[in-house]
Amino acid sequence: MRPAVAAMIQGDKSVFHRCGFFGLQDTLWDEQGRHYFRSCSIKGAVDFIFGAGQSLYEGCTISVVARALKGLPGYITAQGRSHAQDTNGFVFKNCNIVGNGKTFLGRPWRDYARFVFYNTSMSSVVVPQGWDAWFSTGHEDRLTFAEHNCRGVGSNTARRVKWVKKLSERNLNYLTSISFIDDDGWMNKLPFNL
Repeated sequence: MRPAVAAMIQGDKSVFHRCGFFGLQDTLWDEQGRHYFRSCSIKGAVDFIFGAGQSLYEGCTISVVARALKGLPGYITAQGRSHAQDTNGFVFKNCNIVGNGKTFLGRPWRDYARFVFYNTSMSSVVVPQGWDAWFSTGHEDRLTFAEHNCRGVGSNTARRVKWVKKLSERNLNYLTSISFIDDDGWMNKLPFNL
């Protein structure tokens, strides 16, 4: 299997509404900048949402096609936050994870990767441990992998890795609000309503 990028997003202040991104490996390269994905469909098996973007995915359907991996688990995300002070990260809010096979929610592409799954429905495709430290094994304290108020069979945290973060209410509110990607009001200037 080889990477096949369906879309690479490098521009700042980008909005995607009801768009589809389909592939198997490295489908959506959310490379850099602030991005808002609303009601989109993203499909893949390995690291199919990856990069160092500062992005909010709201109401999106994440379709896992890990059956193509012939028994190996897939990975939904691989985020590339390189330093603790970097503002980027991937936030999934009110999303649905569906599909076939088995998958991890994510793994770090860089040392300070940040993911939040908030109020997301997770089907049984999500493996019980949820996350993989990958090349950050031994440095899990640098990672911010968090889940809050999720539901569905795959959201059971009883067997999750022990280094999953519990965010403060303040951090959780900030990361799951539009201000995470829009601290200067750029979305208010859009020529349409989402």
